[in-house]
Amino acid sequence: MNQTELAIVIFFFLLVSVLGFLAARWRQARQANHLEEWGLGGRSFGGWITWFLLGGDLYTAYTFIAVPAAMVSGAFGFFAVPYTIIVWPLVFLFLPRLWSVSRKHGYVTPSDFVRGRYGSKSLGLAVAVVGVVATMPYIALQLVGIQACLDVIGIGGKGTSTFAKDLPLFIAFAVLAAFTYTSGLRAPAVIAFVKDFLIYLVIIVAVIYIPTRFVGGWHSIFHLASTGGKPNGTVRPGFLSLNDASGKTNAFPYATLALGSALALFMYPHAQIGVLSTKSRNTVRKNLAGLSIYSMVLGLIALLGYMAVAAGFGIRNKDGSLGGNLAGNPQHAVPALFDAVFPSWFAGVAFAAVAVGALVPAAIMSIAAANLFTRNIYVDFIKPDATPHQQAKMSKMVSLLVKFGALVFVLGLDATSAINFQLLGGVLIVQTLPAIVFGLFKRWFHRWALLIGLVVGVGYGLLTAYQQDKIDPVTHKVTQDHFGNQIAHVPGTHLSAYIGMTALVLNLVVAVVLTFVFRALKVADGVDETQPHDYTADEGDKDLPELVQAEPALAEI
Repeated sequence: MNQTELAIVIFFFLLVSVLGFLAARWRQARQANHLEEWGLGGRSFGGWITWFLLGGDLYTAYTFIAVPAAMVSGAFGFFAVPYTIIVWPLVFLFLPRLWSVSRKHGYVTPSDFVRGRYGSKSLGLAVAVVGVVATMPYIALQLVGIQACLDVIGIGGKGTSTFAKDLPLFIAFAVLAAFTYTSGLRAPAVIAFVKDFLIYLVIIVAVIYIPTRFVGGWHSIFHLASTGGKPNGTVRPGFLSLNDASGKTNAFPYATLALGSALALFMYPHAQIGVLSTKSRNTVRKNLAGLSIYSMVLGLIALLGYMAVAAGFGIRNKDGSLGGNLAGNPQHAVPALFDAVFPSWFAGVAFAAVAVGALVPAAIMSIAAANLFTRNIYVDFIKPDATPHQQAKMSKMVSLLVKFGALVFVLGLDATSAINFQLLGGVLIVQTLPAIVFGLFKRWFHRWALLIGLVVGVGYGLLTAYQQDKIDPVTHKVTQDHFGNQIAHVPGTHLSAYIGMTALVLNLVVAVVLTFVFRALKVADGVDETQPHDYTADEGDKDLPELVQAEPALAEI
């Protein structure tokens, strides 16, 4: 066990934990036991807070661990960079509209909007259930990130009991649950400042310092990475390009994965909760423009995977298994790289960045999932007359259960399985796009058509993902049965594509066809409680509905 690294990780963990508890007194709310105060920070966050909160929410410990781990297997893992470049102009079109209508009607979750837009509690329930299910393994992966760092530090070695090995995760879970319960969304908003500072520091030092450890710098890193860490080896197919050993390109699967991931990112409830917590529409627009800076940082994070391979991680043994200086789980690539090349004190800082990078999104995700349950299951179907105080109390309790479920999830599955289930979450959550995004512009779809399309898309995605095995690209052996890949053959074609995109196309086809059918049969549609001007309203537009009623021409502005 490296005691220096462990001590530094504990120091930063205690620091952010204290900040998490103190956050309850920051911008203290007049009604602390109100769901909007606990779950949305009172909708009062300004530009800088929102920038760090959204960045801390979207760039998680999973990003730090899994993206470089994907690069260990080749260039296909680089899809994460173009997808974050694609996502910002896409969400710039619809998130300000979601903020405006949510502010106008007091919507706390995207399912609130769907229910109000289409007059359908059933459709809102379906969106909420998919949101909670897709978020659970994402929370678990934050704990996987902490676990990967602890494994490299040396906690839980041979002979260690299961309880002793997992004790640090139990402690992290308990502290996370406590300050989230106490401070709500204000806790991750405060901690996000520390988290982003540590990540920027570690990445900048890594891309400057680590290349100096290789003779030839970056040229040597790319050469060694392409040959699997062997100075005189041959370039591995698919490592620096998207072509496999047979010369076949994987460009289409790569493109659909990037586009599908971009479409899915802001369908996650935890991503939308950061937007709904802002104080003005203009704050949302400015942040969506500025957050593209994180895409550059993500590109540097991805290169850590090549650095790990160049340092010896990923070298193949004669039997095809992974070996080399940093042999082990690919999720350990970045922690093992830091442990190998950095002094112990700075490796501890790097591990602390990953640990803190896990706490911020885990807190936001658990709050978002709890809000979905409270508003769209508890209030809509169990206790419609629940007061704001009762809703806040229920959401706090559910947030604890969500974290407990994530802890059980990560302790019951190996890291590889957990990551595959998170990728499956993207397949599921993107199926809510038609109901949310299209609904922000037009109410053309019939509510029952959207619900059936959502069910068909989710069903197809689950079934297809279940049928995929994970196959080692070198040994061609099956390393995992079921849920082992998110790329699958497209029926009726010679193409392979991201399962989420194929399911989304099927979802839309069903929704379009059934909308025509239900309209022809004159099946009753729900009542839309929103108005056109709601989608462009800002913080100061409280009297806008009255003005529009007095002068209809204003509705066109």
